[in-house]
Amino acid sequence: MPKARLVITAVVLEHRQQAEVARSYGVSQSWVSKLVARYRAEGETAFEPRSRRPHTSPTAIPTATVDLILELRDKPATAGLDVGPDTIAWHLTQHHHTAVSVATISRYLSKAGLVVPEPKKKPKSS
Repeated sequence: MPKARLVITAVVLEHRQQAEVARSYGVSQSWVSKLVARYRAEGETAFEPRSRRPHTSPTAIPTATVDLILELRDKPATAGLDVGPDTIAWHLTQHHHTAVSVATISRYLSKAGLVVPEPKKKPKSS
């Protein structure tokens, strides 16, 4: 049985003091208070483990910029020109007044599947 379930059960069902439960299970009183408050607000879902993933990513570039990167990659490519991250970074800086690093552009192009991987080194397994 997870420790969170034991702590909530001890406080809510056994009517023990939060400080006593914190001492007996070796956890902080603030965590016991959070668990009990979460249980009273959400019910049984308080027993589920929570994701540690952040709700926001403040350093991520806006979706409009990502769309612009993909558009800049697509337009010259249909005309037969090769446009890499360096060229896209130059166009973003000169024409759109947006500064994005070459590595970030490369990462978003790879994520969109627009870059064909061509490793320069032979893998160790071969």
